[in-house]
Amino acid sequence: MARPRQFDAAAALAAAQDTFLDKGYQATSTRELTQAMGLTQPSLYNAFGDKRSLFLLALDDYLNQSLRARITRAESNHPPAQALVAFFAESVERALGDPRHRGCMLINASLDASSDDPALRQVVADELEALRAFFERTVRAAQAAGTIDPSHVPEDVAANLLAVQVGLRVLSRVMPERTLLEAMVRQALRMLDLVP
Repeated sequence: MARPRQFDAAAALAAAQDTFLDKGYQATSTRELTQAMGLTQPSLYNAFGDKRSLFLLALDDYLNQSLRARITRAESNHPPAQALVAFFAESVERALGDPRHRGCMLINASLDASSDDPALRQVVADELEALRAFFERTVRAAQAAGTIDPSHVPEDVAANLLAVQVGLRVLSRVMPERTLLEAMVRQALRMLDLVP
């Protein structure tokens, strides 16, 4: 009796993530995934489900290692106003640090999500809402600490910062220029009297 093929699930998931980052969800074929992951199609389905299930697992893993970890790090290691400064400084460095300029998997997914998959769109929307909520809660905390003017409406500031973050990550794919990305962040933070 043949033994089932053994493989490193974490490495396979990382390979899938890399492929989705390169090509996007819609443009990535199952064949490309199996080649990148070193799996047969039945093994992929047995281990991860269909392409959509695999994408959601890869996106969740990506977010745990990147966006969610960055939010936790910013909130844990900095006073509220400086958490915003640190978050955006890291965003610029991450955007410029990818030599392939692939962008952020979440932002790419938001641009790639099709109207015929409302569940996937909702997953992406929920994650973007979590980012917006981080901005709002950080602004409120900074206002309570006296480091951001209380005249700013936290919901409005959070919406603006979300737009800056999304725009930064989109532009970084085609215009990965430090001066441009830093100017976007600088202007957003200056509105709050924060110095990047």
